[in-house]
Amino acid sequence: SRRQRRSPRGRLICSGSTASTGPNISPKGSMLVFDDEHLAYWERSKRSAYANVQKNKRVCVMYSNFAAQRAGVLESGFLRFYGTVELHESGPIHEAVFKRLTPREQTHVGADTGVAVLLKIERAEDVRGKPIV
Repeated sequence: SRRQRRSPRGRLICSGSTASTGPNISPKGSMLVFDDEHLAYWERSKRSAYANVQKNKRVCVMYSNFAAQRAGVLESGFLRFYGTVELHESGPIHEAVFKRLTPREQTHVGADTGVAVLLKIERAEDVRGKPIV
């Protein structure tokens, strides 16, 4: 929502899908709000989190922002976003996500061969399970 887009910058952590090797949780510094229905991040390391989302497209992203909670922008300092990802190795979504990355993310090792991961938000809630959308 617009309120969440304007909230002070927090930290985003992506919990990758569960695959035969088990669940994986990885920090995703490139996570961004793509539009009102999607989050996106740039997968440049292509390790276990990427292997998991190739096998199971369902993921959970946890967002923490205690400054926004203290400022009254968010009720809870933790939010969870559940949904399904699409992997874009090329094309307009790939280019759009790359253009929105910070310069640090665009020039980091592996960025030139990265994959845009687009998460369709199906459910969003605070840490207590209260829906936020």
